[in-house]
This record gives sequence, structure tokens and C-alpha cells, in this order.
Amino acid sequence: MSVAPSRPAKAQRRSLWSWLIDQPYLLLSITSLSWAGNLVLGRFVVGHVPPFTLSCIRWLGAVPIILPIAWPYLRRDWPVIVRSLPMLLLLSATGFAGNNVLAYSGLQYTQALNGLLIQSSAPLFVALWSLGLFGVRLTPAQALGIMISLAGVLTILLHGDVSAIARLHFNIGDLLLMMALVVFGLYSALMPKRPPIHPISLFTCTVIGGAVLLLPLMIGEVAAGEHPVWDFTTLWALGYAVLFPSIIGYLCLNRGIVLIGPNRAAPFIHLTPVFGSAMAILFLSERLEVFHIVGYALVLGGITIAARRQGAREDR
Repeated sequence: MSVAPSRPAKAQRRSLWSWLIDQPYLLLSITSLSWAGNLVLGRFVVGHVPPFTLSCIRWLGAVPIILPIAWPYLRRDWPVIVRSLPMLLLLSATGFAGNNVLAYSGLQYTQALNGLLIQSSAPLFVALWSLGLFGVRLTPAQALGIMISLAGVLTILLHGDVSAIARLHFNIGDLLLMMALVVFGLYSALMPKRPPIHPISLFTCTVIGGAVLLLPLMIGEVAAGEHPVWDFTTLWALGYAVLFPSIIGYLCLNRGIVLIGPNRAAPFIHLTPVFGSAMAILFLSERLEVFHIVGYALVLGGITIAARRQGAREDR
């Protein structure tokens, strides 16, 4: 015999949820945590899942999970959704289709380390798009914070050895990853101009739009003889891609940008390699070195400076 949850328990859960969705720093940190394994995963599954198929299944798999939750909001927001289709398609094309295709394609040709280094430039592209489209400038604190957190990222990835940059080799894959960041920067800059619909409606519409845009690419890839290898590695990789970097990561990202704007949210991308290295230490028995501690301190300090609200002015 099951016992229905008491009203205080329900109220407590609602209170916790209400608190969580108004914590931009925590939400953006969850996004970075969810994305920490995405570049490594994209490199790991080379030979198992072709890039267009991985991108498409990532969003197709998210649709049946999110749609039952989103249905009431979609029905309520439908008139606005229809009027806002051009913007929704643009968000789908930049944040869900183009960005993913370019990133996964690039990882077919380059190292995960190169990908993490290139990803560190993401806040720059967000700032450039925000300035070019809407005249939103970085504040001095935001610029300083991004520079400090970037220095922390480089400290971690290069193991404290700046000369290691000279030993890196860049190729077409790195160019594709850079283009992915340019596209993602546009998505982040456009988010403050999102249609006035519920966040769940927005996420569901853009997920469906991304899947629809990617479907012809996946069909063409399969027709060309590029088939996934259906084994355990493929299944768990797809499951991770659908649940963490897709659903959890983007929901938290969208809400974080809504709360503090794209320029203040962008430096949180620098937490991705921090979480990645921390997971390697915890789960892969890698040693905690001095450069880790220095890098973590620089990243966290830079994010703290960049994310602080400067007076009454907001960049969203």
C-alpha cells in the first residue's frame, strides 16, 4: 500500500525547486559539469558513431524524455511559438544542430586536449556576438575575469608548462571546433532575445528543431555507408549524450543565461576542463599536482570577478 506524500513534503520539494531555478551560478556550474565529458566522449566514440548520427540521436533521444513534461506548456504557448518560428529555428540551428555537427566532426581529426584549449575561447565569441548584434560591451570586471579564468584553464591543460603550446599540432579538426564555438557564441548572444514562452517550451521546440535539421544529414551519412557500431560503448555514450550534456546541460545553461545574461554566463565554460581534470583525479587515480591547485584557483577567481553584477546595469 503506497502512501501519498504529505503536503509539507510536497511544499518542501517545490521550495527546493524554486530555489534551484533561481541560482544561476549553480545552474551554470551544472552545465559545465555535464559538458565536462562531452569533448572526451566525442573523441572516444570515433569509429563507433559517425558525427552526424551522434548529433542527431543526441536530440532525437531527448524528445521522448522531455515531451511529456513539456506538453502542457507547449499547448499554452502554441500561439507565441507559431509567431516565433524564425527565431526558434535560428536557435535550433545555432545551439543544437550546427554547433554539434561542427564539434563532433572536428573531434574526428583532433585531440581532446586541442578541443579543450579551443573551447576556452568560447567567452570571446559570446562577447563579440553580443557587441556586434546588440551593442553589449564587456565590463572591465568581465574582461579581467575572463582573462584570469582563461589563464587558469591553460595552467591546468598545459600542466603549468607554457612551452607545451609549441608542441601542439593543429589541423582541420581544430578549425571545425573553432567554427562550432562561433556558432555557439551566436546562440548564447541570441538567448536574451528568446520568445516569451516557458523555458520548457523553449527547450523542447529548439530540441525538436535541432533534430529535424540534423535528420537529413544523418540519413545522408548512413546512405553513404557510415553506420554506427552497436555495442556497449555506443549505447552508454549515446545515453550520456542524451541525458547530461543535452537535457540537463542545456536546461541549466538556458536558465543561467536568462538570469544573468550571456557575457556574465560565458566564463563558466572555463569550469569544463576544471571538472574534467577533477574527475580524472577522482576516478582515474591521476595525481593532484600544484598546477591543478593554481589553475583551479585562477578559474574560480576569474569567474567570481566576471560574474559579479556591476551596479544596476545588466547585459541581458
